[in-house]
Formats: sequence, structure tokens, C-alpha cells
Amino acid sequence: RGLGDVYKRQGLIEQVGQWVLETACRQSRAWHDAGWSYLHMSVNISSRQFNNTDFISSVHEIINQTAINPEFLELELTESMLMRNASSTVNALHSLSGRGVRFAIDDFGTGYSSLTYLRRFPIDTIKIDRSFIRDVTDNPDDAAIASAIIVMAQSLSLNVVAEGVENQKQLNFLSSRNCHYLQGNYFNRPLPAEEITQLLEKQKGS
Repeated sequence: RGLGDVYKRQGLIEQVGQWVLETACRQSRAWHDAGWSYLHMSVNISSRQFNNTDFISSVHEIINQTAINPEFLELELTESMLMRNASSTVNALHSLSGRGVRFAIDDFGTGYSSLTYLRRFPIDTIKIDRSFIRDVTDNPDDAAIASAIIVMAQSLSLNVVAEGVENQKQLNFLSSRNCHYLQGNYFNRPLPAEEITQLLEKQKGS
């Protein structure tokens, strides 16, 4: 079992999620102050964290405390999280969207088959689940699904991100379909903030 399962059993997932969001916002503000004002910060939100009645007010409070520009903050939610108590979720998301906060659908294609939420909720980004990317160059069905999601996102003026890009063939396939953003170990492994800062410094000097 992962560390997240331990936190869930001990009832700590909400506190951890709160800490992660606040830490991410503080780091984002630090990078902006250092001159990388174009960087966006995306943060995964857990189901229990999102369903907490204090979640929306806590996000507003973190934005105020860290002085982050909310237009550079993106919260990643799953399809199932959106469809649970959909009417209250619409109001909650619009409360944050009104301040400029952006929303992404994580692991798109693995949850609810209804796409009505793409019209109902203030969604900005769709992230194609890595299960469709893994064999995208070998499995015609995965290739068709990934291509369809990219076309649909573009037609709805949504950003589209492919998760789990691991090799050049996947990169070539997704680039040929004009996928907006690519994410995965092909570009870099997950890094702590200090090493990301070093990479940014190198890019600035190049």
C-alpha cells in the first residue's frame, strides 16, 4: 500500500493535501518573484480534500496568505469528483474560477462516460490518462482514443495534456496530433523544487 493509503486510514489526507497546496503556492510565488512569472502551478486535489465543506474557503485563504496570482494556479480533479454532488460542485468551482483559478480533469477517459460536465463546469484543461498513452503507437484503439480526446479538447478550446510520455515514438505521435502539452519521464523524472530551480537557472543562462 502507498503512503496515501496510510494517510487515509489515519484520517490525515486532508491535512496533508492542505499542506501540499499551501507549499505549492508558496513555491510558485517564490519562482514568480525570482523572475519566472510565466510558470503555472498544478496541484492534485484528493477526493476527501475536495469534499470537505471548508475546502473552497481554505483555497481562498491560501491564495491570500501566499499572495500567489490565482491565474497561475491550476487544481487537478478527477471526473468522479466533479460528478459527485454536481450542483454544489458547480457553485464551488465558479467561486474559485471567478478569482482566476484554473481547473484540470486528471486521468481523463477513465471515469464517467458523460461529457456534460465539460459544459457545466469551468474546466480549462484535460489530461489524457497514461493508460491510453502507454501503447498509443502499437494499439490502434488507444491511438484512436487519444486522437479523439485531443480533437475534442481542441474543438472545445480546452488545453490538452498527455500524461506518461516515456519515449520518442509517443512524442512523435502526440506532436503530429498537435497535443498542446506533454508530460512524463521522457522529459525528466519528478524533481524536488531545488533541482527544478537549477534547471530554470540553466535555461535562463542558455
